[in-house]
Amino acid sequence: MTDLSASLKLKNSVIDNSFCTSCGACVGLCPYFATYRGKVILMDNCDLTQGRCFSFCPRTPADLNDINKAVFGVPYSWEPLGNVLRVLQGRSTEAPIRKRAQYGGVVTALNSFALEKGVIDSVVLTSSKDKLHTKAVIATTRKEVLDCSGSSYIAVPILEVFNRAVAAGNNSRIGVTGTPCQILALAKMKIATPDNKTSINKLKLTIGLFCTWALSYDSFSEFLATRVKNTTITRVDIPPPPASSFEVKTTSQAISIPLNEIRQYIKTSCSYCIDMTAEFADISVGTVEGVNDWNTILIRSQMGLELVEKAVAEKVIEIQELPKRNFNHLKDASILKKKRALKNIIDRTGNEKDLYYLNNNYKKLIKLIEA
Repeated sequence: MTDLSASLKLKNSVIDNSFCTSCGACVGLCPYFATYRGKVILMDNCDLTQGRCFSFCPRTPADLNDINKAVFGVPYSWEPLGNVLRVLQGRSTEAPIRKRAQYGGVVTALNSFALEKGVIDSVVLTSSKDKLHTKAVIATTRKEVLDCSGSSYIAVPILEVFNRAVAAGNNSRIGVTGTPCQILALAKMKIATPDNKTSINKLKLTIGLFCTWALSYDSFSEFLATRVKNTTITRVDIPPPPASSFEVKTTSQAISIPLNEIRQYIKTSCSYCIDMTAEFADISVGTVEGVNDWNTILIRSQMGLELVEKAVAEKVIEIQELPKRNFNHLKDASILKKKRALKNIIDRTGNEKDLYYLNNNYKKLIKLIEA
């Protein structure tokens, strides 16, 4: 019996099984995959039994130790937040950035600073000019980075833009800001590069965004369009607990939508993700619960540490130690996401010994569930 091609294996095991995260890692590598309204589509089959599309997908098997060694040079730590060199809270020192950013503006400030200092020549971001029609873009100037400030909470295949930028050969030092699944796909590119066709060495900076789930582009955009008419959305937000709402600000009004009304638009694949804090990024950034206008910063790599230290020295951002209470809460939330995801996977497979894409780490992960 002939082995299935890599593209068909990906379609059968990931896309058709609702495990696809819409990260875009399989798109822009060959003519066979494309994206449409946030969904990945197999346009035609190829005859390769081993392919980058399958290898790079964050929902195909890989060993966390191998990935961590490729990214950080050490085995996976099995700590709640992954590999961490320093934990901080910070914010941009510039009022214009903080005004447009989601919270403290650290992501915008660091990306702008990295471009200015030549750490990167460009950065792949999600455009937030239009919250109904988000898309991935490649920014090369401070203004373009600032235009992408803020969150949309909609899954966008940003790695398609990364792959195409690499293929075009116009960018020698690229940054990517993305969610945990997108960062994981980039990490997998460092350990699985068939025929050396992927220039992952062009990736110079990854900033990961804390994420518990993302919304389906197609269905949620249609829903939001019915709630917001004849006006432009300027900001969306999901405040931390005890709030339980999706806040929408437009040029003319503020709308609060109960969170229960939008849960049906969460991507199914998010239920199976064990990573809340983008554990394979150089720097991970999220909110500080209970503290307005500041970001939590997890520095993971030496390069990330150097970038943050330089940004502080040049007064691009200001930092403080993250309060212990917030740090402990973040660890608890991360562990809870891992446990929920593992239980959801077992419910889906119907076999407590089948952890799907995490089977290579079965023994460690089962201990986590039992703890």
